[in-house]
Amino acid sequence: MGLDLKQYPFDADEELKDVGMYKAIPRPYGGAAAPVRKFNTPITPKENFKRVCHHEMPLWMMNLNQDFNFIQPMVMPDAHARAFGGTDWFGIQWTYEPLTRAAMVTPGTRRLSDITRWKEELLPVWPDLKAIDWKKDYEENYAPVLDPDRPTMFVIVNGYFERLADLTSFEDTFCYLLEEPEAIEEFYNKLDEFHIGLLKIAKEVYHADVITFHDDMGSQQNAFMSPETFREILLPHYKKFNQAAHDMGLYVNLHSCGNVGKQIPGFIEAGFDFWEGQDNCNDKQAIMDEYGDKLGQISVFQVLPADLPQEEFEKAVQERVCGLGKTGRYIAFYAEVNPERSPGGAELIYTYSRKLYCGEK
Repeated sequence: MGLDLKQYPFDADEELKDVGMYKAIPRPYGGAAAPVRKFNTPITPKENFKRVCHHEMPLWMMNLNQDFNFIQPMVMPDAHARAFGGTDWFGIQWTYEPLTRAAMVTPGTRRLSDITRWKEELLPVWPDLKAIDWKKDYEENYAPVLDPDRPTMFVIVNGYFERLADLTSFEDTFCYLLEEPEAIEEFYNKLDEFHIGLLKIAKEVYHADVITFHDDMGSQQNAFMSPETFREILLPHYKKFNQAAHDMGLYVNLHSCGNVGKQIPGFIEAGFDFWEGQDNCNDKQAIMDEYGDKLGQISVFQVLPADLPQEEFEKAVQERVCGLGKTGRYIAFYAEVNPERSPGGAELIYTYSRKLYCGEK
């Protein structure tokens, strides 16, 4: 985009002054809507996001909670079931768990008896995307509050691996990956059509710029499958999904929890633009150092404990900004855990990254 970052020196008085708030929007995962502070940025957050996607240095490290219209329409049965419990798009029952503030497949639920029977058992109840009045949902819940200067991130849960595990069980899914590749291929081809139809809705109705696509593929200790199995079974469908998204002008962030570092080359080959993974079971800095030029990252940005002295807190934020942010390909998912801090984490992330990218000491 041809910007010389040194032409945009950080002006704290101007950029941190009170210019109002972004309107409260319905949050993903059942989160409460709340307005967030707006910074007086030299370019719009949407323009800054495009710089990140185009492998150009941004003017500041973006914050998912600050700089994005972050949405997950609850008219999607998957979204509502995963956030609050209930029945998802494929008839799977979910139960809300208060301790984790999320839902899980209701114990004892088995929606699909066997992957080889998916046509008989799932096609008669295959979800119809046309049955939902998407335009009505957008006009009532999103059009009045989405800011056109911010990129819109649209969240889709229950990816390819997760969907099969939810329909059957994790144990059987591991076996199917090795023993029933042909049946999985047929089922995933049908899921491709469903996912691509959902991409079109996200783009055309909700004016999305980026998709967050959930597919957790690991435990705290290791990935659920080898890179070879990933490439053989899942990679072709991720490629198809990402190519369709890119053809629509969308970028894609893969949310994949677990220790999945060994799959990063496969994620890159699949065409994902970003990976959103866990900090507590992946060496995010090492992965960013090795792959940051090819794959952006999004992750929860937390500095704990909440009562950490302010000076130590500010030092920790600065170190993380300068470490993870040095390639310009990192987006923070930051939420304030101590609202009494002044300055707070969001302001510090903005300040330290503005100085980093414009070359200030």
